[in-house]
Amino acid sequence: MPHYSTIIKNGLVFDGNGNKPFKADIGITDDEIKNIGDLQKEAAYNIVDATGRCVAPGFIDITNHSDTHWTIFSFPRQESLVSQGITTIIGGNCGSSLAPFLGEASAKEIGRWADTSKININWQTMEEFLAEMDRHKIGLNFGTLVGLNTLRRSIVSDKQKIAKIKMLLKSSLDNGAFGLSTNFGLNDLGFFSDEEMADIFKILQPYDAVAKHHLEDEGQNILPAISRLILAARNSKTRMHISHFKSLGRSSWDYFSKALEMVENARKEGVKITYDFFPYTKTGSNLFDALPAWFKKYSPEEAMLILSSPSDKRRQDLKDHLKKITLHYDKIIIASAMSNLGIPGKTIRQIADESGRDGEEVILNLLEANNLRVSIFNEAISEFNLELIAKDGFSTVSSDGVGYDFSAKKTNDLPHPRSFGAFPRAISQLARKKGIMPLETVISKMTSLPARILGIKDRGMIEKGKKADLVIFDPETIGDAATYESPVAPSSGIQYVFVNGQAVVSSGKPTGLLPGKALRNK
Repeated sequence: MPHYSTIIKNGLVFDGNGNKPFKADIGITDDEIKNIGDLQKEAAYNIVDATGRCVAPGFIDITNHSDTHWTIFSFPRQESLVSQGITTIIGGNCGSSLAPFLGEASAKEIGRWADTSKININWQTMEEFLAEMDRHKIGLNFGTLVGLNTLRRSIVSDKQKIAKIKMLLKSSLDNGAFGLSTNFGLNDLGFFSDEEMADIFKILQPYDAVAKHHLEDEGQNILPAISRLILAARNSKTRMHISHFKSLGRSSWDYFSKALEMVENARKEGVKITYDFFPYTKTGSNLFDALPAWFKKYSPEEAMLILSSPSDKRRQDLKDHLKKITLHYDKIIIASAMSNLGIPGKTIRQIADESGRDGEEVILNLLEANNLRVSIFNEAISEFNLELIAKDGFSTVSSDGVGYDFSAKKTNDLPHPRSFGAFPRAISQLARKKGIMPLETVISKMTSLPARILGIKDRGMIEKGKKADLVIFDPETIGDAATYESPVAPSSGIQYVFVNGQAVVSSGKPTGLLPGKALRNK
C-alpha cells in the first residue's frame, strides 16, 4: 500500500516564509503535508512531476467579495480564483458580511449585489452561517470577517447601539469569525464617535483578531482618514489592516507616500497596521460612488425620483458636483449596465460623444436606467504608488475580486480582470518583468503574511503537518490573460492547484472538484 495519497516530485519549493527556494519532493496524505525531502523511492496513488516548476503554498486572498456577490453559492467551483492559485478566500470585507443575518436591513444590503428574491437564506447567527458553509460544497476554503456596517444597520435605538453591537461581534468571534471589517466611506459609521469605535475594537483583543478597514476617503482626504485609523489603533491597542490600500485620482497621488510614512511612524511607536493591494491601476467600483454624500442618504426610491425629474434642483446639484470633482470621462469604462445593451466596454466619453450629451448627463441617465447599479473601471491609481506599496514589507497581495466559473460569461456585465488574474499578475509584474522583488518575497505576500494577519495557523506555509493547499506553476510563463475588454480568461502558467490535498486544477484545467472547507478562527 502506498504511504502517500500524492507525491509532488522534483519541484523548486518556496516555503511561503520568504526563504530561498530549495529542491524537494512533497508527500501528501489525505489533506495534510506529511513529508518534505527526498521521496524518489516512495510510492503514492498519484505522482505529479514538478521538474522545472515552482511549488508554493496556496495563495490566500485576504480581500474577496465572492460572499456578498453570492457567487460562493452560484459558482461554487470558483474557477476564476482557483485557476490563479487561490486556495483560501476571506469574505465579510468592507463592512459587509453575510452573517449575522439581521432581517430586512441585511436583505437590503445583500440586494446591492444579488437578487434577494432568488436567495434562500437559512441562517441568522455566524455559527449557523458557517454550519451552512460546512454543508455547502465549494472549490476553495472560505473564512469570513463580520461587517460592522452589517451590525450597525440592524440597530435602531441609539441607547442600545454599542451594547448590542459588542454582543453580536463577540458572538460572531466566538463562532469563528476572523475579525471585524468596516467601511468608513459609508455614512452609517458616522453614527459612532472615535471613543465608541475604540470601545468596539477592544472586543477583538482577547481573540487577537484583526480590524480590517475600508478607508473613509481614498482621495484628497486620505491623510485625515489615515490619522483617524492610527488614532483608533493607538486607543484600542488593536491590530489594524487596510483593505486595498491606495490613493484614488491624480489630485491625491502625491499624498500616498506621506500616508505610508504616517503608518510607518505609528508602527515604530508600537501601533500594528498592515494592508493589502491589488496589482492594477484601474479600480472596479460603482458609478453611484461618484455622487455626493448628501444624495446617498436618500432611499433608493427617493434617489430614483430625483434622477427622473429634470426640474428637480437636486438633480442639477448632482451635475454641478460631478463637474466639480473633475472626473476623467475618457478613463472611466462602463463594466455593467444591465438595462443598456452594448454599453459595457465603452468609456463615458464615448457614450457622451455618440449620444450628444455631456458626461454628467450620461452618468445620471445610466444610474436612472439601471436602478443605481452601474459598475465601472476607472484609471485612478498611480503605477509609482502601486510599486511603492508592493515594496512595503507589511503589504499583502489581494484580488478585491469575485469568484466566477468560466461558463459565466455575460456580454452586458464585465467583471474586473483582477477576479481572473490578480495573483499571477503580481508574480509576473513584480518578480519577473520589473524585478522589484525576488519571487520568494512576492509569494510570502500571498501566503504566510496574510495567514499571520488572520491567525490562520495551518495554511500559508509548506511545512510538515500543514494543510495541503499547494500551487505548482511555471516561473517563466505565469501571468494574467484577463483584460478589461475580455476579462473572462484563465491565467497562464498555473499547472496544478491542490486544496486540502485534492487537485482543483490539473494540467492547467479546473477539475470541478469541491474540496474546500469553511474555516474558523481558533
